[in-house]
Amino acid sequence: MRAVTIVDGALRWLEHPDPVPGDSDLLIRVRAAGINAADLLQLRGGYPPPPGIAPDIPGLEVAGEVVAVGALVTRFAPGDRAMALLGGGGQAELAAVHETAAVRVPDSVTWEAAGGFPEVFLTAYDALFAQAKLAIGDRVLVTGAAGGVGTAAVQMAAQAGAHVVASVRTAGMRPDVTRLGATESLEPEEAWRHGPFNIVLELVGGASVGSSLEALAIRGRIAVIGLGAGRTVELNLPLLMGRRAQIFGSTLRARNLAEKATLVSQVETHVVPLLASGRLQVPVMATYGMAHADEAYRRHAQGGKLGKIVLVSEPAGH
Repeated sequence: MRAVTIVDGALRWLEHPDPVPGDSDLLIRVRAAGINAADLLQLRGGYPPPPGIAPDIPGLEVAGEVVAVGALVTRFAPGDRAMALLGGGGQAELAAVHETAAVRVPDSVTWEAAGGFPEVFLTAYDALFAQAKLAIGDRVLVTGAAGGVGTAAVQMAAQAGAHVVASVRTAGMRPDVTRLGATESLEPEEAWRHGPFNIVLELVGGASVGSSLEALAIRGRIAVIGLGAGRTVELNLPLLMGRRAQIFGSTLRARNLAEKATLVSQVETHVVPLLASGRLQVPVMATYGMAHADEAYRRHAQGGKLGKIVLVSEPAGH
């Protein structure tokens, strides 16, 4: 097979041995694979994959046809459409994934959308529901709401009956984010003034965390899952104590298989039916052929995008 390959800090489209699925694995012929911030960090040497994952092939999510299954697989058969969460190695012609990390792609969903779904929707679902315990009527602030995780979070929170304020720095994208379900899409400084919030999904990091704390309601929760604006922050600890607030962080990549399987099962039950019905969508800003991953990564790094950039097995235009 060929795969997007990290060589001396650059991306190349190179030959590799085909992956061999284990007894509980699917072998997927990849039709689409989303790009995420973690891939750019890995390219720069800042986010190595977990043990056992090829360090030179990025890619945390794929969608494609199942071409082979291991002897113990019970939920999939060759020919099924599947999308899956991986620890790495997804930006390739073939990918082997454990069956518990995969779900069926609804017939109504395109390959491009399916390829951009798993990482961002699983990340947002975990932060909002599994950890922050979002409830009907909660006031939710999503910072950096125009990106992949942000657009997923806005939609799911709105579908769950929350009042969603979206913080979007690029003015031209605010109407698009509003159409996805945000009650209000505002520039960041204005968004913080629309608190207090029960939950802040913090996708920006850095000093944004301190401002989010100031906008938090009593017993509010901040979920930190983005670091684009910085890795450190000075916090007002008396304010944290007075608000009886919680701040927690989350990543998916290093979790064990059992934890990932639980999360995938929850999203399969509660989120995928909404995707199938069209009540949720995966905004895909651009697609690039996998052989042109270097161009796609450069576009991702520029910022100012709505939703996902997705690599496809055959170019679909960009």
